[in-house]
Amino acid sequence: MLNQIIETKKEEVKHLVLPEMQDVPKHSFYEALAASKRTVALIAEVKKASPSKGIIQPNFDPLQVALQYDQAGADAISVLTDQQYFQGSSDYLTLIKRNIRRPVLRKDFIIDSLQIEESARMGADAILLIGEVLEPAQLQEFYEEAQEKGMDCLVEVHSAETLEGILRLFQPNIIGVNNRDLRTFHTTIQQTIDISSIIPNGSLLVSESGINHYKDIVRVKEAGAAAILVGESLMRKENQTEAVIELFGERTHANP
Repeated sequence: MLNQIIETKKEEVKHLVLPEMQDVPKHSFYEALAASKRTVALIAEVKKASPSKGIIQPNFDPLQVALQYDQAGADAISVLTDQQYFQGSSDYLTLIKRNIRRPVLRKDFIIDSLQIEESARMGADAILLIGEVLEPAQLQEFYEEAQEKGMDCLVEVHSAETLEGILRLFQPNIIGVNNRDLRTFHTTIQQTIDISSIIPNGSLLVSESGINHYKDIVRVKEAGAAAILVGESLMRKENQTEAVIELFGERTHANP
């Protein structure tokens, strides 16, 4: 599936028309995660569907979801912009940026520098760069380009081997461990635990995917995770504010 998605992205890039630059305030993705009021920062994902699970939220209203995450005190919002496989849209990201004062991550498969310019124009505060998609040298180039455009990068890996290849070139500020294998879709938070030992000091560790219960948060926090990225388990609930509170084991809306 991953190879199929990348081939689709190559075709999309050939026909990419850059949008007008959005006049929206910038917020630091890194600083929001580092300064979280929770013991583990939350990147809450606006996600309608996925290739492996199909439709996750049939009554999908991206802005309403983001507003509920905001009310729950999410530290940042992740927005799927891939249309063909995740039923996302760049318009969702721009809409959310116009209405919410929290950093927004563009979640997509970045394979070309044109997409970095596109991300900046749509208003993204950060982008996802996937180690299993990009060669380390290209990933570093994209990372630096994004920083020049005022965006942070969540550098995602699934394997220790991929991370080690990246670290031989540079140390990202934010490293995400995707607990889901993008080739098989097998998911286990043990992936974060196994890879956490090689996360260098000074990098903020984000555990992504497969976090469904408070006990999962405890496990990845003990492994050194400073933040979690959660989508499906929150999106399957009717009310995302209540879903966040339930996930963190919190009883009231106060001081999330």
